[in-house]
Amino acid sequence: MTGDDLRARRANSFGARAAAYAEHRPDYPAEAIRWILEPLGRGPHQVLDLAAGTGKLTGGLLAEGHHVTAVEPDEAMLSELVRHHGAARALPGTAERIPLPDGTVDAVVVGQAFHWFDPRRAMPEIARVLRPGGVLAALWNDYDDSVPWVGEFVRVAQSSVSAQDDLEFDPVTEHELFTDPVRRDFGHVDRRTAESLVAMVNTHSHALVIAEPERAELNARMLAFLKSRPETAEGEFDLPLTVYVKRLRRV
Repeated sequence: MTGDDLRARRANSFGARAAAYAEHRPDYPAEAIRWILEPLGRGPHQVLDLAAGTGKLTGGLLAEGHHVTAVEPDEAMLSELVRHHGAARALPGTAERIPLPDGTVDAVVVGQAFHWFDPRRAMPEIARVLRPGGVLAALWNDYDDSVPWVGEFVRVAQSSVSAQDDLEFDPVTEHELFTDPVRRDFGHVDRRTAESLVAMVNTHSHALVIAEPERAELNARMLAFLKSRPETAEGEFDLPLTVYVKRLRRV
């Protein structure tokens, strides 16, 4: 399998586990959402959640009072989004073909998905639907591996695919239609048990595309590690996360 084939498999792997994704993936902190939309002034704003998945970012935007259009290519993921976030307008579509008229949104936000886009096609398409001065922001939840047990868990939780495809946290490329790039990181926590943390890892593409024997071995290894640590052995615990955010403005 070529690198492009593996990447395509990973990008299209989430729908089969849409319900688990909705249950186990972390949300995004309100502080990060407010910072993203800060340049726009007082809301509510018209916000496009692009590649919205099951609505992990959609929910936070709705809670802040914004009008949200969620665009997602996978039917199963979009169905979960509608089930959990019925107040959002939900449409099938991709970053390269957004089903909205020109200049109709104040912000485009992308949670945990920008690295799957074709930036040569996606950047001008995002610019097309944004009003002048509008915001584009991409967010990623990641483990805070500065915490010792979390750093060890990250190493334990690697699959054979993890080493083959290193996804960057800043794939938002420069483009003549965007300006004022700013990067900021936010601390976040997700309440987990050992079992639910293993289930969350199983919603990541590197675990979704491997063969069942390797997945079973990976799960057993992760659970054994978590049960061996005093921080995670019993009951619920906080999983420390870092949310990476990149924000740009439409020219």
